Amino acid sequence: MVTFIFVTERLLIIMRRDVFQAIADPVRRDIIKILSDDVLTVTEVAENFEVSRPAISKHLKILKECGVIEMQKQGREQYCRINPQSLIPAFMWMEQFQRLWEARLDSFEEYLNNIQAKNKKND
Repeated sequence: MVTFIFVTERLLIIMRRDVFQAIADPVRRDIIKILSDDVLTVTEVAENFEVSRPAISKHLKILKECGVIEMQKQGREQYCRINPQSLIPAFMWMEQFQRLWEARLDSFEEYLNNIQAKNKKND
């Protein structure tokens, strides 16, 4: 985890990069998805997007600072590899909402089934 300290006239702001910051951006989520299938160079990652390579490099830098990817230099190329363990906190956090929504959808399905059953009785 990287901590950035910004000092203004009277305010000290500490910003930590974490997995939630990594997945907050749709481009970074797409990069994570792409890297989940294979180890790719920065160029190969950038070829999947219609944004500039410097923009992709910035996203990769953030993903690296968040610990979501690792970058290894081999010759002139930088290879990007996903670090799946770093995503566990996000999965655990989202799982609670998955259970909540599954329960709500089950309840809604039961409600619709009851309405259908009543309509069939009235026909």
